Amino acid sequence: MVYIVQTALQLGCIYALVALALFLSYRILDIADLTTDGCFVLGMAVSVSMAAKGHPIAGILMAILSGGCAGLVTAFLQTRMGVPSIIAGIITNTGLYTVNLMVMGWSSSVSLLKSETIFTIFRSTGIGGSWYAILLSALITFACMGTMRWFLSTRLGLSIRAAGDNRDMVSTSSIDPRRMIMIGLFLSNCMTALSGAVAGQLQKSADINAGTGIVVIGLASLIIGETLLQGRRSLTRNILACLAGNIVYRMIYAMILQTRIIPIECLKLMTALIVALSISAPYISDSLKMKNRARRETGHA
Repeated sequence: MVYIVQTALQLGCIYALVALALFLSYRILDIADLTTDGCFVLGMAVSVSMAAKGHPIAGILMAILSGGCAGLVTAFLQTRMGVPSIIAGIITNTGLYTVNLMVMGWSSSVSLLKSETIFTIFRSTGIGGSWYAILLSALITFACMGTMRWFLSTRLGLSIRAAGDNRDMVSTSSIDPRRMIMIGLFLSNCMTALSGAVAGQLQKSADINAGTGIVVIGLASLIIGETLLQGRRSLTRNILACLAGNIVYRMIYAMILQTRIIPIECLKLMTALIVALSISAPYISDSLKMKNRARRETGHA
């Protein structure tokens, strides 16, 4: 049970960054950014490749920057070339496959079996004991969550939020919505790449297919968190939902793996079911409330 909790907390913290990125692009900017899958692998590839050469910390920083550049490409296609947001993300994601292969030396995977990572560096300090990986992952995630909360309350952050709410209105208020979209997608993909970078150094490897389905899982985790933290909507509550949803999702996944209730061959199907139920949960809940309300009104009549 302790192993399940450790795994869920560890992976939940790392992949919460993807949900946080989707919160910015999907919830704040109202853009379905499909760059996420390729950007996650890009961050992982850059981080692991540089760590293999003895630069794990620089690898994290370069991964963040490379992810931001990928986001700028998607934003450029959307705002300057008139490509619809979904298609722009698909185009960038497709191109990133070749870029990721190039970063990994035209290999489908890179290993860090005997190389130093940010986790081995942190472990050498003796802080956290056997929970050192969870502690470091949590520190990175909470730092990003706190920065996101602060940034979205600044003048620039409020402008980005306004651009997501009503682009036509902000255009008349001397705010360029195209610029806000570029900044927003840059930051969201920075966080996605950071998630991939940390995940790569944690598992000491990078794989070209590691990002498959990340955008769907991240979105499902975000919705799970929002469902769990129901109540009056606030920026802080929504940001915390990114972490809560990921931990719950990873807890379910870890329990299935540990108990083997479902054969490993069926895990992909199970993942699809969890994601489908998570995304449809708000709709099902609203439908049941409407039916109950209609039933009560009919009964009173």
